Amino acid sequence: MTSDRDRLPDLDAYLARIGWTGERRPTAGVLRSVHRAHALGIPFENLDPVLGSAPSLALADLEAKLVRGGRGGYCYEHNTLLAAALTALGFRITLLCARVVVGAGPGDIRPRTHMLMLAEVPGEATPYLADVGFGSLGALLEPIPLVAGAELHDAPRRHRLVNTPHDGPLARWELQAYTADGAWESQYAFTLEPFEAPDYEVINWHIATNPRSPFSRRVYAQRTTPDTHISLTGRTLTVTTPDGTHEERELADGDEVLRVLAADFGIHLPPGTLLPEQEGEGEA
Repeated sequence: MTSDRDRLPDLDAYLARIGWTGERRPTAGVLRSVHRAHALGIPFENLDPVLGSAPSLALADLEAKLVRGGRGGYCYEHNTLLAAALTALGFRITLLCARVVVGAGPGDIRPRTHMLMLAEVPGEATPYLADVGFGSLGALLEPIPLVAGAELHDAPRRHRLVNTPHDGPLARWELQAYTADGAWESQYAFTLEPFEAPDYEVINWHIATNPRSPFSRRVYAQRTTPDTHISLTGRTLTVTTPDGTHEERELADGDEVLRVLAADFGIHLPPGTLLPEQEGEGEA
């Protein structure tokens, strides 16, 4: 659970960063609009691990980086920031951790490394799954009610939640995204066991510093706009439209990567930054 110490120091600056100007009350409408504004307003990126450091999850540092510093972050940064902002707006937040299943092969069991949360709206019996840190086309743009079989048309995307069988004592939930091929694709699986800030500190360190982690070996950046989804994996730049059409091109070198990060993603690194050579994809 979040507490007073988890509240965002400068809520005004955060809301200005995501371009949100609504009434500050803990309603379902506010939850949806703040979530979407964050998802569209702050890019996903893993440049700190690529450059050799684990990003700080302290709120003052997140505010300096994502809110004031012209940067983005990955799931622990995004969702720590959103959880603090929603707490400041009056929502009750429970932090969770998921096992990413999209892209996994048959029989693969990945560790639980993805941060997400439940947001409770005062007066409503059903909480919402909220997550602005899943850097992919399958990411939520708006929160989805925690109801088995619930579908969400968070245009241009579409999601649903299902319960799936497993051997544990807690119900296993799975977020699925509807693909351009007309199929439901599993994104990640989770239970409702609460996690705390120290849990993410450990996971964050592992993901950022483990030499086998894909996040420490190559650049990943994502930006969603109302019309397109832009992704950078290593030096491959991909632009995808809502109908699933996509175009790819290879960037020439690290200097072009830095230029594209600034121009297309709004991610600004200090002058003189040199990106290391991109390595192959690993397993976290």
